Amino acid sequence: MAATVLESLVVPSHPPHTTAPRAAAALFPLAGGRGLGLIPRFRGLRCASLPLRAAAASRSRMVGRRAAGAVVCEAQETAVQLADVSKDTWQTLVLGSDVPVLVDFWAPWCGPCRMIEPTVAKLAKVYEGKLKCYKLNTDENSEIANQYGIRSIPTVMIFKSGEKKDTVIGAVPESTLATSIEKFI
Repeated sequence: MAATVLESLVVPSHPPHTTAPRAAAALFPLAGGRGLGLIPRFRGLRCASLPLRAAAASRSRMVGRRAAGAVVCEAQETAVQLADVSKDTWQTLVLGSDVPVLVDFWAPWCGPCRMIEPTVAKLAKVYEGKLKCYKLNTDENSEIANQYGIRSIPTVMIFKSGEKKDTVIGAVPESTLATSIEKFI
């Protein structure tokens, strides 16, 4: 899985108000005893200390007479990515499919589109082999969006045998999409 660096952060080895490591440990316990310094442990993030040279290259500063350490937190991608469909692949992947196809019409700037994508990806796994799921960027493929009357996104359409069968508009719950899918499987 790929990880994305969210933000680099420089922290002192000990809190500025105390110089004794034991006092610091009492105030800020180690994260799960893993020796990550004074940074608490967060689930869903991977924290790793950088060597001092790497810390200096990014953002190093002196705290008192000691150089600050650096911690890099990376968030792992947890969502399954949906395959893209475009005007070049529309005929083959959607209209020519032998199983029903769910198409998520979206745009990168659309917040609700980002909210519904993990739900659609989860349903793609649940119905694997019975349903194909794709996403279509309406900014890059406005001809197809206009052809199917997309006026609001996110819009999810289900196609079967090359015909549009159902449309769901908005960031709806998983159960709403599953009910729509069940009608055509």
